[in-house]
This record gives sequence, C-alpha cells and structure tokens, in this order.
Amino acid sequence: MTLLGERLSTEQVRTTSAHTQQTRTDPLRADRLRIDQADAAQKTALPAALVAISHGTSSADGQAAITALVDAVALARPDLGVAGGFVDVQQPDVAASLGALRPNRAAVVVPLLLSAGYHVHVDLQRETCVPGRVTTVSRALGPDGRLIDVLEHRLHAAGFTALPGREVVLAAAGSSDKRAVADCRRIGEMLAERLGVRVTVGFLSAATPRLACAVTEARLRSGSVTVSTYLMAPGFFFDLTRAQSVGAELVTAPLLVPGAPVPAPLVDLVIDRYLEAKANLGLF
Repeated sequence: MTLLGERLSTEQVRTTSAHTQQTRTDPLRADRLRIDQADAAQKTALPAALVAISHGTSSADGQAAITALVDAVALARPDLGVAGGFVDVQQPDVAASLGALRPNRAAVVVPLLLSAGYHVHVDLQRETCVPGRVTTVSRALGPDGRLIDVLEHRLHAAGFTALPGREVVLAAAGSSDKRAVADCRRIGEMLAERLGVRVTVGFLSAATPRLACAVTEARLRSGSVTVSTYLMAPGFFFDLTRAQSVGAELVTAPLLVPGAPVPAPLVDLVIDRYLEAKANLGLF
C-alpha cells in the first residue's frame, strides 16, 4: 500500500470511530437534556394556589375578621398565591375565585369552615369541578386541637377560670349533616378534656339541643355557666348566640375578632389543611 493509501485508511478509521462514539453518546446526551429540562420546569412551576373559601356574611365586622385571616395566611406563605372567596352571601364566589387564577395553575380550596357539612361535601365539590384545572378541596378546619387552643384563649380573655362545678356550653352553628354535628360534639369533648370541666354542645340551628335549652339545663346543674362561642367570626349567628345565652355569666368572642391579631394556631391550621390536601392529590 502506498503512503497516501495508508493515510486515507487511517483517516477513515478515525472518522468511523468518531461517528460510532457520537452515535453511542447522543442518546445519553438526549436523556440528560430531558432530565435537565424536567428539573428546570419543576423548579419554575408555580405551586398549587391556596384558595380560602369562607361562608360569607353581611356583617362588616365578620367580613373584616375573615379578611384578616386570609391576609395573615398570605403573609405567612407568600409563595402560594393565597386568594379568598365565599360559598354564600358575598362575592367573589368559588367560580370567580378560581377563574382569577392563571389558567394552568392547580388550586387547593381550603374551607374556612369549622365542620364538614353540606357546603364541604356538596357545594364545594360541585363548584370546584372546573374543566382544564386541577383542583381539590381540603378537609374542614375542625376538629383540631388548635381550635381548642383558640377557644381556651377566648375563655380566659372573657374571665373564665376552670373551677370545680362550673360548666361550659359550646355554642355551635349546627347543621342537618350528621357528620358536621359529630364534628362539633367532638370539639366539645376535646374542650372538656382540656379544661377539666363539663362541656355540653348547644346548636343555633338544625340540630339539638338548641343553645338556649343547653344553657338552661346547665344552669340547673351549676351556679356558673359560660358560653364558649364556636364560630369563626361575628355575624348573624354570633348575635343569635348572645340572644340565646340568657342565664350564662360569660359569653366569649368568636375565634376571630376584628381589629385583634389573628390567632397563630388558625393560620397554621389553614396552611396545614392546604399541605395535606396537596400531598394527597400528589400536586407539586
């Protein structure tokens, strides 16, 4: 073979070898590129929005108290794009609250409701079925020990002391849904365990015993009765609580008080309900 022929043969071997090596490494490079792109997308994707939905009220004090809670949650977790809305009475409603989000953003609806009744099991499930958007509804806020923390704080702020013979009546809104009634009774049991005194539950609507009857019966057993208000904020039901608490020495404020600091346990509870629901659905 001539010298030129040897050189050409050598170059052909080198070219073939380089081509073979590139063929072998290109799939690896492509796989690595796909992984890098997926990682980048995951890092830049927005987390599911937290949409806090309360019942709604015509009370200005109640509206201010709920707004303060939503604002406190947004301040604690600015990365979640916290938004508020209402299932009844006020606007924006659930559809409008979800519609204000970016079209491709997932959402976790957190009911700012103390028990899981019709609104949680029916209304919110129906109203969050939005085509093209991943949504889920978290559990209601109660029962939870952090609600007991706030109830206890409100009792002490009203001047209550847990002495033998004293009774507490827990004033709850009431519901036709047995699950919601059971949730309220469980809160009553938890509060009794915390305080070490007898606690009965009185309902303002739909369930029995009614609050006025529960207060009267407690009064027959005890010379000192305190009504612990198990409501989120001032409004119609709080006015009814005070009207039906004749015979009680003390009536506590709702969990949220307009103009007062939002209880940290409530902020933590809302965020935890969001995180739990998001994890259950496998959202980022």
